Amino acid sequence: MAFWQLIVGFQQEIYQAFAAQIRDVAGAGGWGAFVLYLPMGILFGAAHALTPGHSKTILATYLAGSRLGMLRGLGVSLALSFTHVLMSVLIALLALPLISASLGSVGRAPVLEDVSRALLGIIGLWMVWRALRPRGHVHAHGEGLMVGVMAGLIPCPLTLFVMTFAISRGVPEAGIAFAFTMMLGVALTLSTVAIATILFRDRLMRLLAHRATLLDRSARFIEAAAGLVLLAVALREVWLR
Repeated sequence: MAFWQLIVGFQQEIYQAFAAQIRDVAGAGGWGAFVLYLPMGILFGAAHALTPGHSKTILATYLAGSRLGMLRGLGVSLALSFTHVLMSVLIALLALPLISASLGSVGRAPVLEDVSRALLGIIGLWMVWRALRPRGHVHAHGEGLMVGVMAGLIPCPLTLFVMTFAISRGVPEAGIAFAFTMMLGVALTLSTVAIATILFRDRLMRLLAHRATLLDRSARFIEAAAGLVLLAVALREVWLR
């Protein structure tokens, strides 16, 4: 509890400082000070991504059940991070026609959430089917990027708040710049999750390497379990809607 309070307090301090910087830019054009402040967005994004959400569980579950190497696994985390932040920027920039159609409350986009969960559910079914079928040559790299994009369709609420505030002050470019640095921070946290998951998975596979049958069964079980988790998450989120 103390850790989360620390993270939340840290985010509030950065956001308040960001708001002050935006007011200065809007009022007196103080871009120099704002540019110097931008790197704080990386810390902001990294800390924010530590809080619940941001598809960390989906990312770890998918990578645990996949056979992606480190570079492609990082590609999934980067695709997730980029899409996650980009969706908030686009929603904010297209605010007037889009908010009434797709935003149920501030910081949420139910339509995009439903699309994201449905697509992830399809990926989950595909992983279960692939785990049960005879082994063949698997082309998983394109699938991994799709998972990253699908999971990232759910917009980042804090980025949306940042963009909305900047737009309301007449400086959307400042919001976009800060959102970009936030995306780097989110990517840092999600990439750490990806690296840790892949290292753990590969370590487990190496321990079983001398037992070919057990290794194959374990790989199939992990992939099927990961697919079932993705499917369960998708069904649960859609049902709760």
